[in-house]
Amino acid sequence: MISALARAPRPGPTLLLDENYCVINDPSASYERTSLGNNDSNPPPPAVAQQQQQQQQQEQQQQEQQQEQQQEQQQEHTPLSVDDAEHEARRIIGPVATTDSQVLANYLSVATSHTRSLRLIRSDAGKPVMFAPVQKRPVGLPASQQSVAHFKCEIIEKLLEPHVKTAIDAYFKKDNHCLPLLDEGSFWTQYNAAKDRISPALLCALYARSVVYWRFVPELARHRSPDIRFIWNQANEAIYSELYRSPGISTITAILLNVGGRPTTSPIGNSAQLGSAVSLAQSLGLNHDPSPWDIPESEKRLRMRIWWSLLIYDRCTSMTYGTPPHLQRSTYNVPAPTIEHFTSSPGAQDRPSSHSGDGDGDGDIAGAASVFVALYTLTEVLDHYLQHIYALDPEASGSSVRSLEFRLNSWVESLEGEVRKIIVRGTRLCLPGAANLRLAYLSVKLLQQRIELDFDKDRARTGLDDDATVVSNQYISARRTAEDIVHFVQELGEQQLGDFWLSVSTFALSSTVTFLFRCALVTENSPAVLAQSSSLRLARDLIDALRKHRDTASWDLGDLCLAQHSEVVERLMTPELANDNFFISNYDDLGIPDASLISELFPSLWDSFQPS
Repeated sequence: MISALARAPRPGPTLLLDENYCVINDPSASYERTSLGNNDSNPPPPAVAQQQQQQQQQEQQQQEQQQEQQQEQQQEHTPLSVDDAEHEARRIIGPVATTDSQVLANYLSVATSHTRSLRLIRSDAGKPVMFAPVQKRPVGLPASQQSVAHFKCEIIEKLLEPHVKTAIDAYFKKDNHCLPLLDEGSFWTQYNAAKDRISPALLCALYARSVVYWRFVPELARHRSPDIRFIWNQANEAIYSELYRSPGISTITAILLNVGGRPTTSPIGNSAQLGSAVSLAQSLGLNHDPSPWDIPESEKRLRMRIWWSLLIYDRCTSMTYGTPPHLQRSTYNVPAPTIEHFTSSPGAQDRPSSHSGDGDGDGDIAGAASVFVALYTLTEVLDHYLQHIYALDPEASGSSVRSLEFRLNSWVESLEGEVRKIIVRGTRLCLPGAANLRLAYLSVKLLQQRIELDFDKDRARTGLDDDATVVSNQYISARRTAEDIVHFVQELGEQQLGDFWLSVSTFALSSTVTFLFRCALVTENSPAVLAQSSSLRLARDLIDALRKHRDTASWDLGDLCLAQHSEVVERLMTPELANDNFFISNYDDLGIPDASLISELFPSLWDSFQPS
């Protein structure tokens, strides 16, 4: 074995492979071509031969550069998100095995032609990243068999006809600018040229996502909206089918569209799909910074956009579903988004629509980009809260209660321009995604104050702080933030109701009412006084506002709160129906209530998640 390796050729230079794992810069190819340049019996003088060889090499290099540019331009219009119909996927090789595989690849690059099985991406700094092709389709599954996802996509398109392209336009104008998963120009180029190469699961999720905005698009509002729950069920089946048959980058995009879909009816299913998306994203190397990689710019933008959205959903669902986040800061190095990532990309300059080619102006794109960047950085702050909340060892989180407050305040101080007005003053809500950002900030602020409230209660209970006014002051501060949320919802207009919203915002509204109930039950000591509680009146005002938005604008984000708390508010505001056992005479008595008490207070807590 040693002698065989000793006789092996020396490792050659690193080969660059194209998307199909074909060598596109193999130096040995030029040697072969230049050796066949002259068939005359009398060879030219050495100087002339050398000049001819150099000229041929230059021509060869120019041809290769032109081919690379053509390939890159083609990929600019067909990014991986919509051109993912190949039978193979590139799976990342773990860092431990990368070095071993690199040594073997260098040996085989000269000895055999097996280098096509691996793709090594070198960066300017850090460790190289190696990908290996894996078969996407399960073994034994016929390639010619039409997938369930294709069948479901056809069903949805039949329901949307003849408004399919108008619905897609609605998604890009209302949704994609605020959560930029797809490049609009590239999507339409691929959709109009070769729609059959677009992932059917991705199309299903996109169609379902667009139906949310049906009544806010004049061209669609004149027609009856299709059954959105039926469409989401079809999209779910398409996604699960693609996860089994041929998962790829487009599958991650489809899952994110589905997890963020409205109305929210399946938290457990969303959690399962999000976990699959995280696992698939890491398998495809999306957690690595692609900026220095020698790959097309379109693929770099695509990978980063998907990763940013995945982080946002992972953290927001962790906050609302009560489960720890899947992603940890130490396992990825993708840079945070900036406005330049969106305003300087080719897709920002050319966003053709399906009909007229009209798009939102540069100001709208820049405004939506600034809101998205602020939302992402807010979830970076939220991640520290989640580490503190879910840490089984309180000291393992590395963040104290006071440091968490400092992080949120520092985030607010870092904001500039229109985004700062959204957060500090609650204005400029006309910007795309601004209302959603405002509610997200108030939700994190309320979370901060609830953490401080519980912290001060524990200190008072253990005798570390004997100031009786500390806990009362924390209740007042947190209640004031809840009041800001109530007033914010009351002042929403039709433009904001028809704008982009994260689906998890529905849990923020429900949590606000629950906290107001807590304030009322803790601070009042009799049913008669409770009926006049300002906290309870705020809860009723929020429920009334949500009911109004549902009736006038079909706004679904309040459905969960209405299902859980409408009846409870009526009971607590009617003295003869209230129960004296609900009241707490001392802050220290506020612990975890008995399960039967929860069932009595919230009889329909999970009714909105039951099949109808």
